[in-house]
Amino acid sequence: MKNISTCIWMDNQAEEMLAFYQTVFKNVQKLRSTNYSQASSAMSGQPAGSLMTLEFEIEGQEFMVLNGGPIFKPNPSISFYIACKTVAEVDETFKRLSEDGEVLMPLDKYPFSERFGWLNDKFGVSWRVNLAVDSLQKITASLMFCGANEGRAEEAMKLYTSIFKNSKIVQTHRFEEGQGGTVGHVKHGVFDLDGEQFIAFDAPGNHAFNFNEGVSFIVNCKTQEEINDFWSKLTEGGRPSQCGWLSDKFGVSWQIVPTVLVDMLQEKEPARYENVMNALMQMTKLDIDALKAAYAK
Repeated sequence: MKNISTCIWMDNQAEEMLAFYQTVFKNVQKLRSTNYSQASSAMSGQPAGSLMTLEFEIEGQEFMVLNGGPIFKPNPSISFYIACKTVAEVDETFKRLSEDGEVLMPLDKYPFSERFGWLNDKFGVSWRVNLAVDSLQKITASLMFCGANEGRAEEAMKLYTSIFKNSKIVQTHRFEEGQGGTVGHVKHGVFDLDGEQFIAFDAPGNHAFNFNEGVSFIVNCKTQEEINDFWSKLTEGGRPSQCGWLSDKFGVSWQIVPTVLVDMLQEKEPARYENVMNALMQMTKLDIDALKAAYAK
């Protein structure tokens, strides 16, 4: 289990999504799944017993898809950058991902890349496919700071690297005159959060989207002290939500989750699973002791 993973909110398409990505990427591994309990069903409106979450790994990156209904949808404010080693790989990956999707930037040579394309796949998930032979990660979450957030990419990188241990800003490239962005704003930034790389950039112009719960980042914590620390720092200027979810000051969504919960939610005893889910549904910030007490009933 990685310290940080990604959650994508879907309208009951988790299994279809996994099957699709298995046709696109070479290395896809299913990890685990959970079903809706009576408590989570009552809160979400999804049928009890139906698939709630499906976790899988694509090229070493962990994803969880939440069958949450139509409330939230992913959008290009958070996309996934794919580093390809050959032009043929770029072209094939782009072709497969764009099937029944929407092309945002066609495959072409750009000032910043010999071969690049940007698309939303048929599930609305945004991908940036690039020729990048020296990238350390195959897939990297990329945060686009646009609209009211434009010009705040550097602020975000500094905030996140101050919160997570073993973190740093790896590189920051800024817009210069004639490059289509505000001079001095971040054209391309890379930062590392406890071993996981992210990309951030400022985007001028009018965009009909911004950060929302359609894509969130899961922070796996071993102790209550870790949960408390991440919660207080990431909610500053933002807002808390339910079940360990929060939005930070930029609107980026996070889930602050204890690692012990993963094992609890794999519990095969229905009463125990229901007890844990019932306790979880009543929480804002997650409480490890309260979850353990519910599990032990």
